[in-house]
Amino acid sequence: MKKKILTLLVGLMATAATHAQFTYDTPPFGQGKVYVGASMSGFDIGSMNSNFHIDLSAKGGYMVMDNLLALGELSYNYVEHTDGVISLGAGARYYIEQNGIFLGAGFKLYDMTNNLDFQPNISVGYSYFLNRTVTIEPELYFDFSTKDFDNSRYGLRIGIGIYLFKE
Repeated sequence: MKKKILTLLVGLMATAATHAQFTYDTPPFGQGKVYVGASMSGFDIGSMNSNFHIDLSAKGGYMVMDNLLALGELSYNYVEHTDGVISLGAGARYYIEQNGIFLGAGFKLYDMTNNLDFQPNISVGYSYFLNRTVTIEPELYFDFSTKDFDNSRYGLRIGIGIYLFKE
């Protein structure tokens, strides 16, 4: 199951990259750019009752204005001694003065064994450009569970992002 999800994420990113046309005269976080990304967490500082977990996410977004990215997210979360959980989320990122540092906020809906959990989240991260479009994105995050505080998570997420401008 994990290999299938990872293959799906890589395929999604490759498909988006092949259909995009690049223009280099726009700022890195300029209005009109399309964002495609994938991330992995499981490097928790301490949460989820010290159980091992790993979270794989696929993200997509659109720069609605300079420095403001609207995001959608689909995640698969595996926690030790439980079945995997799929979540859907939405949020936004604000990039500070084109330097790559971003602040994020949003929410996720987890279906934990037919027990829906609404989780607001906040994050701070950095988009380090490897070239004009591809980034490595380390991020600190906090997902707050509204059902049970023990299900809240915080930690480090590592991702890769592709910023594309479609004409």
